[in-house]
Amino acid sequence: MSMKQLIIGALACLIAAMSWGAMFPVADHALTYIDPFYFSTIRYGSVTILLLILLAFKEGIQAFRFEGKTKHLLFFGVMAFTVYNILIFLGQMLMGQDGVMVASIMETIMPVITALLAWLIYKNRPKNYMLISMAIAFLGASLVITKGDFTFFSTLRTNSIPLLFIFIGVTGWVIYTMGGQYFKGWSTLRYSALTCAVGTGVTTIMTCALTLQGSIAVPTIATLQIIKYDMLFMILLPGLIALLAWNYGIKILTSLNGILFINAVPLTTLAIMLLQGYKITAYDIAGTLLVIGALVGNNLYQRHERHLKMRLKHEVPIL
Repeated sequence: MSMKQLIIGALACLIAAMSWGAMFPVADHALTYIDPFYFSTIRYGSVTILLLILLAFKEGIQAFRFEGKTKHLLFFGVMAFTVYNILIFLGQMLMGQDGVMVASIMETIMPVITALLAWLIYKNRPKNYMLISMAIAFLGASLVITKGDFTFFSTLRTNSIPLLFIFIGVTGWVIYTMGGQYFKGWSTLRYSALTCAVGTGVTTIMTCALTLQGSIAVPTIATLQIIKYDMLFMILLPGLIALLAWNYGIKILTSLNGILFINAVPLTTLAIMLLQGYKITAYDIAGTLLVIGALVGNNLYQRHERHLKMRLKHEVPIL
């Protein structure tokens, strides 16, 4: 794989991660007017329609075939577009204003969850430098969010249920990210469109069932008018563009490496909140440098390994 491809993959993952970082403050406003079920259904229902139109236009009707992968599509689609999208925003909503930053910083544990799942399922222990990079990046993000006051985490005891929802949601996205390897030969667009359609279908059924039960109510036209710009942003940037960019980047970098870029999520969230009145501190600068250093260090070690393997491969043994 060329360096140009790796750079493109890294940029794709970074664009997706920054888009998701921006979505939490936007979702915070929308969730004061609409519940997470209708929020997710409307958002990804719209994304599904756009993706299917793109898929039909680019690859034709034959791309809609499941090719015996129905179970995989259902499982990974539900993990991303039902489990993640409902639970992470449900947890955020239940925690109130604090939920914005908590949901954002929880994204940074995705690399750890990925490594542990890969270790558990494939017996593929992460290399030491990867584990170190994950730990440093998580520490950096923690410094940015907490401003060095780690008593912040003690307040989470009173929010154990919302925190559990967010954790399960994050794990669901990790599983979805790892699921792309089961669809080799499929384009990024096809995998994104079909998993989104199946997962959103399940979310829609759940939303309808809860509505009929009386647990949630259909949002009014007035409500939708209030959040129309929030929803437009959520559909286009952290929805359509980020989904395609993430799956494309992961396809190039692999889930274990690409998911390190998720550390850009809380940094982006913080940047937006700074524009809303927060002041930059020494902890913000130190944390940002730690995250960047972790990503650069991980990349440099990978490049060193590749060069070493190439040298050993072409080395002629002396007899």
